[in-house]
Amino acid sequence: MIKLKQLLEGIEYEQIQGDRELEITSVEFDSRKIQEGCLFLCIKGANFDGHRAALEAVEKGAKALVVERDVMVPKEVALVKVKDSRYAMAFIAAHYFGNPSKEMKIIGITGTKGKTTTTYLVKSILESVGRKVGLIGTIEVIIGDKRIHANNTTPDSFLLQSYFRQMADCGCDTVVMEVSSQGLMLHRTQGFLFDFGIFTNLEPDHIGPNEHSSFEEYMECKSLLFRQCKIGIVNRDDPHWERIVKGHTCQLETFGLSKEADIRGENLTFIKEPGYLGVDFHVRGKMDFPVQIGTPGRFSVYNALTAIAICNNFQVPISKIQKALKTAKVKGRIEMVHVSKDVTLMIDYAHNAMALESLLTTLKEYEPKRLVCLFGCGGNRSKLRRYEMGEVAGRLADFTIITSDNPRFEEPKDIIEDIKVGIKKTNGAYIEICDRKEAIAYAIHHGEPGDVIVLAGKGHEDYQEIKGVKYPMDERILIEDIRKEDRK
Repeated sequence: MIKLKQLLEGIEYEQIQGDRELEITSVEFDSRKIQEGCLFLCIKGANFDGHRAALEAVEKGAKALVVERDVMVPKEVALVKVKDSRYAMAFIAAHYFGNPSKEMKIIGITGTKGKTTTTYLVKSILESVGRKVGLIGTIEVIIGDKRIHANNTTPDSFLLQSYFRQMADCGCDTVVMEVSSQGLMLHRTQGFLFDFGIFTNLEPDHIGPNEHSSFEEYMECKSLLFRQCKIGIVNRDDPHWERIVKGHTCQLETFGLSKEADIRGENLTFIKEPGYLGVDFHVRGKMDFPVQIGTPGRFSVYNALTAIAICNNFQVPISKIQKALKTAKVKGRIEMVHVSKDVTLMIDYAHNAMALESLLTTLKEYEPKRLVCLFGCGGNRSKLRRYEMGEVAGRLADFTIITSDNPRFEEPKDIIEDIKVGIKKTNGAYIEICDRKEAIAYAIHHGEPGDVIVLAGKGHEDYQEIKGVKYPMDERILIEDIRKEDRK
């Protein structure tokens, strides 16, 4: 039980009616979960306006409502009016769960690319020095030994605070989380201060009717993190970094490859061995030591520098950072899988043209004998993405294998035809093999010494969605099955 006035601390509101001393049993924002004596938050969502359920909530036992506009309810019900009920929910959730963020160090990472990889790198490094780290991100939520599938990169504020409470209760002293622009725009990260806010990079993405109306709005949402953190750590090389930190209220630190960065990478050397691609470089500035990372390209160096800049604030010994960066693997992010001593095969989540172009351009710098790209596109999504990905693969890969991804309610062959529209704009060689396991087997069996093979698009996913059903399908298991079959 908690008093209504305690839940409302830090929020500007108008008490329309009822008693602020009222004891609240629980907080709900889903009208299907109303409990006797609860506070019901009327949230206006994309598909449903909670204000329409106000009277129903009272009939089910709600004793208090938080609203943005006037509603008619009995006089004995406490009615609190706020400017933005979603914003208010973030503070109410934090108070309801006992402000668990104050019991841990909270690290929030935002940016177009690199968020997922960096969260796992930071978790690995900090755990190597004995910290207990919770993780919230695109792939999963990790609370001690418990792993929870993630539906959103940044969960709604109520679920986020619930995760924080569970993490604090199981002994976590640190949380590292991905912070999406949508999460910032929808106030999911209000109600507490991040100890560290990190900016990786910014490229035009997530622009559309269901996300951000413009690149300027996208930038503005990203910049909100630096008004919600104590220490901001930003990529000094990104052309948008000054716009991102405009109006910041935090102490600033920078990383990058430029000489102006507080922590910078120098003397990059690409390493190419059978089944292995990596980078050697030297860290200068606030720290001074050599690093080898077991993932390819400049963007991998940026991910490593981000993690180094964060862990420098935790006084992690250099030897621990070096070891963690050399051995760390992130599922579905440039994840190398051994198939033979002759070829290098990797799984990556690149599922749009921008990500695929970045990945293939990076891999070409390693001068493979052939760069082979296997990918498909999701059904019930933009055809433009298919054309663009086909064109990128045809232009950059030496050979492309077009296959199925998550066809959803479309026919896989129709999606492949759309991809071919793009690839035919180039001179790129390709083959189409609809069944993904057959396509992967073809890539492995036709690999030539010195080839780099990329399985793009699925990444960490362990399913294939067909006609509304998610069937188990993990590319690592497919590869293992193919190799077992080859040994028979």
